[in-house]
Amino acid sequence: MNATKLKISLPVLSWLGNSLAMIFFSLAINAPFANAAEPAATKPVTNTKTLDQQAQSLKQEVMDLNRDLLVLEEELLFPASTQVAVFVSLDVGKLFELDAVEIKMDNKVVAHYLYTQREIDALRRGGVHRLYLGNLRVGKHELVAFFTGKGPHERDYRRGATLEFEKQTDPKYIELQIKDATSNLQPEFRVKEWQ
Repeated sequence: MNATKLKISLPVLSWLGNSLAMIFFSLAINAPFANAAEPAATKPVTNTKTLDQQAQSLKQEVMDLNRDLLVLEEELLFPASTQVAVFVSLDVGKLFELDAVEIKMDNKVVAHYLYTQREIDALRRGGVHRLYLGNLRVGKHELVAFFTGKGPHERDYRRGATLEFEKQTDPKYIELQIKDATSNLQPEFRVKEWQ
């Protein structure tokens, strides 16, 4: 769906999504009482199945519409020409126990995230976490990432990494990598651009 061709504002889309959800909710609540006046013995079984099928069909349509609205909202809020995304990855991670990451973009804090043990385990298994998604104008920018956690010998660590980059009209993807440097038994922090 191309966001530039639609002349619908975000509040209208939100209202539309909420209205459809309320209609579905109303149908689902009132469905068991639709034929309450009829005695149970004369109630046809096929109507109940048909009503259930209709409710399931409406539910699926609402879910599909909600997905489409979320995609459209992301396209409207974060157009590709200004989009910047920052990801965190952890390679091995035996020399550094990650607690938190903070990102500054052009000397302004744009993201701060505290990790749970389950999230750290997922990163160790090869997962990648999208830490930040935002908009930047075309031009030169500086990203500074601060990593907080426990290093070798259970010492508290707070290290930083910096990247100066040029934002063009296409989306920019940046990865914050935490690696074990086995040569000096210290964690290594890198910031790299995805091509």
